[in-house]
Amino acid sequence: MFCIASAWVSFRFASTIGDPTLKWHRWNGYAILVLIVFRLIWGFVGSSTSRFSAFIGSPFKSLAYGLGMLRGEKGSYLGHNPLGSWMIVVLLGAVALQGTLGLFSLEHNEIVAGPLKRLVAHETSEAITKWHVWGFNVLLGLIAIHITANILYGVVKKDPLIRAMVTGRKPAEAYLDQQEVTIVSGVTTRALVCLIISIGIVFGGITLAGGRIL
Repeated sequence: MFCIASAWVSFRFASTIGDPTLKWHRWNGYAILVLIVFRLIWGFVGSSTSRFSAFIGSPFKSLAYGLGMLRGEKGSYLGHNPLGSWMIVVLLGAVALQGTLGLFSLEHNEIVAGPLKRLVAHETSEAITKWHVWGFNVLLGLIAIHITANILYGVVKKDPLIRAMVTGRKPAEAYLDQQEVTIVSGVTTRALVCLIISIGIVFGGITLAGGRIL
């Protein structure tokens, strides 16, 4: 969230902060892509509540869960609930697409360009830039929906989702997915390795494609 907000500020107020070449905006984009790649890797090697195999289920299951909520049915998940899991997938996809489009975009002064702009035609880069700008508005809408849903979830179901996102902890109770939860060993070391790999994938990929990082 911080990187997305910082990316907007560094673009919208580039002249004010003395960054006409959008270096800070670009580095925010790199950070976002690294975090996205990290989350994708972590979705396979992290603890069970973080793994895609554990929380991405059938759309029909999500629909049934949503209808159950409307009927006032109780039941909380230690990890992502069936509806929330699809929101995470949509957000990851939207942020990943936004960051990737930025690699090929061209600023309005046609001087500042993404590191991979040279790989596409000028007209294509102009179109990508429009999608990049428009996509941010879509991303803001998705973030607003996500935050609103979490707040309402806490108010209606008394499930402190936002606090759990920050602390990584939830109050002790009988969760529907509790029996399936497993915590991997060496979480810190594993996360650090995944982060290093993510940095290598992003910067190494850009470099191998012929792009300039700076």
